Amino acid sequence: MATFIIVLIIVGAIAGLIARALLPGRDSLGVLGTIVLGVVGSFVGGFLENMIQFHTFSIHQFHATGIIGSIVGAFVVLLLLRLSGHEPGRYR
Repeated sequence: MATFIIVLIIVGAIAGLIARALLPGRDSLGVLGTIVLGVVGSFVGGFLENMIQFHTFSIHQFHATGIIGSIVGAFVVLLLLRLSGHEPGRYR
């Protein structure tokens, strides 16, 4: 279980950094925010892969997406945050 958490944090950090690099603009996210962005992106990427590959809306099954799916998911999450008008890392 500890290995899974460590791998999740490392993949989240990599995916979050790459997603922030691919989507230009200023984000006031710190290291922890970038890791959270990547981890949430991993789950979003897994959900999107499930929708595309298996044509189901089932969220009860877990499918590993790899780093590409994590980056795509983090990119989508960051884009949605920007489009919604919320500034990531800044609370009102």
